[in-house]
Amino acid sequence: SVSFHPTRYMVDIDVQIPTTFDPFAEATDAGAPGAKEYVHVRIQQRNGKKSLTTVQGLKKEFSYEKILKDLKKDFCCNGNVVHDKELGKVIQLQGDQRKKVANFLTQAGLVKKDQIKIHGF
Repeated sequence: SVSFHPTRYMVDIDVQIPTTFDPFAEATDAGAPGAKEYVHVRIQQRNGKKSLTTVQGLKKEFSYEKILKDLKKDFCCNGNVVHDKELGKVIQLQGDQRKKVANFLTQAGLVKKDQIKIHGF
């Protein structure tokens, strides 16, 4: 006896983040025109096959803690905000999350796509 299962297709829909709770509500667009501030998304190798993803260059007005909380929840990974003397605040995430971070930041409307620079091997 052969049971017939109709094939289910995964449909790729651009998922918009629901606007009921906006963690970036207080983050108004305060960028001066012409000032190209790049957001650098880098990867750092740790021991073995472990790696870190760092996000640097976000506007200072943003609540880094709220952004981090959303990133951790979305990507199911841990992370923290590091205070660097030269670089200011840097978000660190476990694992290689470069592509996901870039997509997240553009979809949330925090940075434009041409402002993101992805570094790494």
